[in-house]
Amino acid sequence: MKVILLQDVKSSGKKGELVNVSDGYGRNYLLPHKLAIEADAKAINEMKNAEQAKQYKIETEKKQAQEQATRLNGQVITMIGKAGKGGKLFGSVTSKEIAVELKNKFNIDVDKRKIVLESDIKSFGTYNCEIKLYTGISAKVKIMVTEDEAK
Repeated sequence: MKVILLQDVKSSGKKGELVNVSDGYGRNYLLPHKLAIEADAKAINEMKNAEQAKQYKIETEKKQAQEQATRLNGQVITMIGKAGKGGKLFGSVTSKEIAVELKNKFNIDVDKRKIVLESDIKSFGTYNCEIKLYTGISAKVKIMVTEDEAK
């Protein structure tokens, strides 16, 4: 009996797979517990359509990430900080602040966990930063931290 699994089933397969199981196992366990549906023409067609939709979504996200990476590569993002004694920065520049600046300047939403800094930014200067936009797609930008001019 061929069934399409609705959930992961140990020793049978993963969710969304078309598997062949014994008639008794399928009729007495998988179907009544709503772990699978019988693989008729309609169900197989829906499964193929869902797979195509998923593939299309992945391709569009990848394309969008590639476009964002080309826009961001080599850009310099200027951050303004307040100075303490000896020209040291009060606190530090965090990845959250960088994400907000990316949203303001380039209108690109980036999760703060996707921003990789080489080291903590605790003083003025220029720092290299990598922004991971999608699996295998990233952009390298420079973060320039300057002192607040208005005193």
